[in-house]
Amino acid sequence: MRDISRRSVLAAAGTSGVVLATAGAARAAERTAGAAPAEVPGSGRVRLTLPAPTGTRRIGTASLRLVDRSRRDPRVSPAASRELMVSLWYPASHTHGRRRAPWLPPAATALYRRQVAQDLRTPMDDVDFPVTHAWQDAPVEVRRHGHPVVLFSPGLHTMRAMGTALVEDLASHGYLVVTIDHTHEASIVEFPGGRVELGRDLDPVEALRVRQDDTRFVLDELERLNSGRNPDADGRRLPHRLHGSLDLSRTGMFGHSIGGDTAAGTMARDRRVLAGADLDGSVNGTVQDTGLDRPFLLMGNATHGRHNDPSWAAFWSHLRGWRLELRLRDSAHHTYTDMSPLAQQLERALPLPPEAVAALTGSIGTIDADRAVAAQRAYLRAFFDLHLLGRGGRLLSGPSPRYPDIAFIP
Repeated sequence: MRDISRRSVLAAAGTSGVVLATAGAARAAERTAGAAPAEVPGSGRVRLTLPAPTGTRRIGTASLRLVDRSRRDPRVSPAASRELMVSLWYPASHTHGRRRAPWLPPAATALYRRQVAQDLRTPMDDVDFPVTHAWQDAPVEVRRHGHPVVLFSPGLHTMRAMGTALVEDLASHGYLVVTIDHTHEASIVEFPGGRVELGRDLDPVEALRVRQDDTRFVLDELERLNSGRNPDADGRRLPHRLHGSLDLSRTGMFGHSIGGDTAAGTMARDRRVLAGADLDGSVNGTVQDTGLDRPFLLMGNATHGRHNDPSWAAFWSHLRGWRLELRLRDSAHHTYTDMSPLAQQLERALPLPPEAVAALTGSIGTIDADRAVAAQRAYLRAFFDLHLLGRGGRLLSGPSPRYPDIAFIP
């Protein structure tokens, strides 16, 4: 097995979104009791769990394979049309006869398990990955004017599943959220039938351009879906009442790392996105200098902000609409992913090699995962509530004693 150095383990965290624990996370867990992994009675197995959504609505989810026949994928030889996997997360009218959706589909789960075991030098045979709080293909809850839409783009080389804790919460409060896997960049993308496409080393500039094109294509396909057509390339049956359930006049976008960069760049090119949020990603491309005239939220980790990221400083100076920068205390880059809650559970469940634990402290930070997730959910939802629905906003006006880990940056 390869040596676990800081560079190799953090690269694994970025390229495969590996759910890993940290020494800081373990110390924080001792101070503040967070969600523990659930033991499966009589099996000796441990199941990792995601924080329960805070909204009142039941959640449905469905995955679609989308093919953009207007684009050739430069990463495929022989050349073929660009294809993506996306998931829709939405308020469900009922869940009768449905089953909870897994965090990852079967082939991706098996491959991901091997990656985690290799990176941690720890057997994962007795650890099960989460089951989500969403019900597979449940019928969509009817809303008079449709559900506001939010798109999510994950970090570089990261799977769309890594944003599930945030995405589920938005859906439980009435949003229809679309998560996007950027094929051949995401570490693992499973297509129908069990076909898997793995990530490759890419030029970040090219990756950002392709991501923006992917996102605009997804927006086009959502319009087709809402008008009554089925955009799924395999013609799979869509959840009942999905057609016409999207209020595309109220569309926002957020992303982690380069996914936040993708949100900013997409907004610069496509006015269909009314509000955007960047979770700890630098801002590159022309939007850094042209800015935006629509609301934008920057959320940084404990050591990241305009004070040390010139791209944020430049972007901020050119924002002409509503703007806010927040900083999450004791956090690190991957605190903004599902790695944070799952990592602390994994630390409790398995004896990790000391060198792996020490190397990963920088990925998660020392903040308790439950507190981190709660703060991210609250401020992200408040942002979209204000700018897509025109309601609330008090939480965004200044520091709150409910979320002492969030600092407002003037």
